[in-house]
Amino acid sequence: MTSAPLPPQTTSGTPATPPPAASSNPPDPTALGLPITDPELASRLADRLTVVDEALLEAVASADKLADGASRHLIDAGGKRFRPLLTLLTGELGDGAAPGVVGAAVVVELTQVASLYHDDVMDSAPVRRGAPAVHMVWGNSVAILVGDMLFARASARVAELGPEAVILQSRTFERMCLGQLHETMGPDDGTDRVEHYLQVLSDKTASLLSASARLGAMMAGAPAEHVEAVGAYGEKVGVAFQLADDVLDVASSGATSGKTPGTDLREHVPTMPVLLLRQRVESDEATDEDRDLLAALDGDLSSDEALSAVVERLRAHAVLAETRELAVRWARAAAAELAPLPDGPVKESLEQFAQVLADRAV
Repeated sequence: MTSAPLPPQTTSGTPATPPPAASSNPPDPTALGLPITDPELASRLADRLTVVDEALLEAVASADKLADGASRHLIDAGGKRFRPLLTLLTGELGDGAAPGVVGAAVVVELTQVASLYHDDVMDSAPVRRGAPAVHMVWGNSVAILVGDMLFARASARVAELGPEAVILQSRTFERMCLGQLHETMGPDDGTDRVEHYLQVLSDKTASLLSASARLGAMMAGAPAEHVEAVGAYGEKVGVAFQLADDVLDVASSGATSGKTPGTDLREHVPTMPVLLLRQRVESDEATDEDRDLLAALDGDLSSDEALSAVVERLRAHAVLAETRELAVRWARAAAAELAPLPDGPVKESLEQFAQVLADRAV
């Protein structure tokens, strides 16, 4: 049986054990979206994130009533603002107060929100960030057009950051489109499904995380070595994040994670455990249990009873442990990319986030 590709083994940069909590009262790390325990850094980033939120509202505002309401919809709904926070954090590797850092944070969040408008139409998702998806309120055509408009606003903003930022943004946008295209069409005949899935994750999800980290460091004037390090980190941590999410779709209780077990299974969305099972069934090592479980996963899971039954069976199968191992390996590989960074709260926060993802998958 062909095993899933793994990131290279490393001998350094393993995620650090989180240090004891600070004795003062820093902003809630969960609220910030990253495990930042240094109180001064957390306070500084929280203040700048407020500035980013204000700039986002300004960036999406429109004199046209329909465009204004639809554009503001997901911005007003909130979200963790993880990508702009990553930009602000890596900006601390240079001059975090440089005006281009906040501008870059606005660009990456505009890009993320615009992509969500399109994704929700393609996936027929009814809810996003706790609010009705835009297409549920205004229809598919409006959602697509407003998503395009937000991409245009992001392009205008990134143009203010210089040609290097424009090139990075355009290449990232292209990769996001390719990732969505390849996810929609699926792998070609003879293509390894697992490798195809990892490439989709890298293009569709990880590329924007990588760009978010790069832009912050670039706009802050950080050394090129540090820009490359955080970019590589973002690429790998993005894959780790989605693999951990694939584990949670099967293993979580729902009450603790906020994610209903088997959501992706019910919609027959390809996830790593199912792809590994499918790979196993196509090999000489397949058992009758493997084949029977895959048939059940490919069947009708509309009833809660059927879904619960396959979730329990998949939880007990070896492919879930294999997915956990993959998530941990990608998280550790991400942390290893941080070796060139100077020791300090920025590096510690990024390492700890990788550790959080590894722990999340276990």
